[in-house]
Amino acid sequence: MSIEMYIVGAILFSFYMYFTIWNIYRNNNTQKEQRRENQHNSSDPIDMDGMGDFSRFPKDSKTK
Repeated sequence: MSIEMYIVGAILFSFYMYFTIWNIYRNNNTQKEQRRENQHNSSDPIDMDGMGDFSRFPKDSKTK
């Protein structure tokens, strides 16, 4: 009876470890895809007028 319990325990532990690793892998890939989509669709939060970096700072006017 003792060896059967070890076999059943080993099978249950194997299933548990398999699904734990599978869940971590699946959620990691899902998170990567979400980050890629958010990074691609997001704009610069500092850029209020939509003109890009060049409109943030005024041009230096060199007068003589």
